[in-house]
Amino acid sequence: MGTMSPAQRVLLAQGRRDCRIFFSTAHHRCLGSQRALPYSAHRGKKSVNREALDDLKQQIPLMGYLQAQDWHAARLLSRGRWMGLCPLHGDRKPSFLVDTNKDLFYCYGCGRGGDVIRFAELYHQVKFPQAVVLLRQWRGAGPMLQDAVRFYRTQLHRHSEAFAYLYQRGIRSPALIEEMRIGYAPGGCLRGWLTQLGHSLPDLCQVGLVTDVGYDAYVRRIVFPLEGNLYGRSLSASAPPHRFLPGAKGGLYLWEQVQSYPEVILVEGLFDYAAVWQAGFQNVTCSLGAHLNTRQFRQLCDSPRTVYLTFDADGNGSGQQAAQCLARSLRERGITACVVSLPEGHDPNSFFVGGGNAQEFHALLEQACL
Repeated sequence: MGTMSPAQRVLLAQGRRDCRIFFSTAHHRCLGSQRALPYSAHRGKKSVNREALDDLKQQIPLMGYLQAQDWHAARLLSRGRWMGLCPLHGDRKPSFLVDTNKDLFYCYGCGRGGDVIRFAELYHQVKFPQAVVLLRQWRGAGPMLQDAVRFYRTQLHRHSEAFAYLYQRGIRSPALIEEMRIGYAPGGCLRGWLTQLGHSLPDLCQVGLVTDVGYDAYVRRIVFPLEGNLYGRSLSASAPPHRFLPGAKGGLYLWEQVQSYPEVILVEGLFDYAAVWQAGFQNVTCSLGAHLNTRQFRQLCDSPRTVYLTFDADGNGSGQQAAQCLARSLRERGITACVVSLPEGHDPNSFFVGGGNAQEFHALLEQACL
């Protein structure tokens, strides 16, 4: 291999130093330097207002945003520098470094780092503009969304077509409607209501409640509040059936209410959730689709449990294929995963609407883990 140069011997000796010395003195390029660095997410986009991004970063400390996504530091390395499991990949030992003094992160496992905007891009699997929108929503859209939800819930009781649709989909329990805070968007009146409450039109457009031309974004839709978002299901067959606000769909639906259960039923959609909950299975949650994001997967793996994957039995097999793939990933993390086989062509909602009962559904759960 040849003789090492003096410079190589110095580098080798430095590599043998105690790990604690390295973490207390080193400055990785993603953890900042003594001079201001450009945003990791700029990528040369001159249309982005740097001053506005500076303000956004100052208003959303990285550590606060990480903790809001259920991240926990494992140990303190030095003043303001923390290590924990990486929320961006399947980490088994702490490799995720957060410098609260610089509001930057770097993972020594997956090699990714940056500021809070870059973290939002990676964590929620969105592009830079969507990450900025998501962070702005998280920072200030909470009161606006709560006001919109209250408005939609009031409208539900004023429109018989909304109740007729819920009845058709099997949602007939007042307790369930209250539990899920279900509302209705008739369209044409949310903008006026929210501006009367003091919310500005630019803010309404930024969040996505109002379109760029000033119309309500949700029209003739059953509305379900989510974590920092809204899901709207169209009553009209001529409109796209599903609608979300810009940004991420968040974690598992109402996860805080089911995470203590040793057995959890996971379904794809909110109407599936409603049907299963109404049948008496309150250990149910929803992923809002067959493919989980990073946060949802980590939530399922946060403690030992059995997960019943009750995905749609589509004619093309896509739901069951997604369930099998997810089951393998969960088992690799030590989670007991059981794929539930519904009758062909059914999802949990249509199973119960079509006459299925709790006893028959329970039998399907038992068969899944045999």
